Amino acid sequence: ASTRQLGEGNNADAHMVHTTPREQPQGYMPPKQRDDPRLPRSVQAVYLKPLKRRAQYGVPTCDLQLRSYNVRNVEFFAGFALRAAYYLNLPAAGLIPLPRITERWTVPRSNFIFKKSQENFERITLRRLIQIQDGHPETVEVWLAFLRRHAYYGVGMKANVWQHDKLGVGKSMDVSLENLKQAMEPKWAHFGRRKTLETSERAFEMMRGEAFQRTGDMPPSCA
Repeated sequence: ASTRQLGEGNNADAHMVHTTPREQPQGYMPPKQRDDPRLPRSVQAVYLKPLKRRAQYGVPTCDLQLRSYNVRNVEFFAGFALRAAYYLNLPAAGLIPLPRITERWTVPRSNFIFKKSQENFERITLRRLIQIQDGHPETVEVWLAFLRRHAYYGVGMKANVWQHDKLGVGKSMDVSLENLKQAMEPKWAHFGRRKTLETSERAFEMMRGEAFQRTGDMPPSCA
């Protein structure tokens, strides 16, 4: 507890603070006098909320949507994803709860006169959203690959990734498109048939062989 005494007259701004020692609970021992080992910072962070980095520009790079039928699974894996983003220096915004998806079905238990005896089923899908901002595309790919490798059971993932390029990228795309057309035209000419003049000549050579002549007539000439 503390008491404050204000001065009088012109010294109204002056004050004195008198404090009394706070009562400690029974059995309290200062941390320096304890014998139990102290947990490392990395282990203590598991029991705390995930750390996040603040975005400088706020440009969205990736939206990761987690879906599950169990709230414990989706909350656990969402915390795992946020911690992984923090250690990869990715500013993450979330955890944002999305509206639930509720599905219901009605199935008859029997037919004929027992059709009114029906059974109802319900399935609720829980969703959470994590948005990565100001993230490098390669780092985002590493983050998504890490989450896929350590995927948690009962949790589905869906990611929308955006990549930003410099101005004037349309001109370079037009040039690359022309080069791609020139490279693909020979293949498109035989699309659907998958045979060329060389394959037809090989077929005629096989038909002129001795093994084929024993089974049927001579084939027509290539000309």
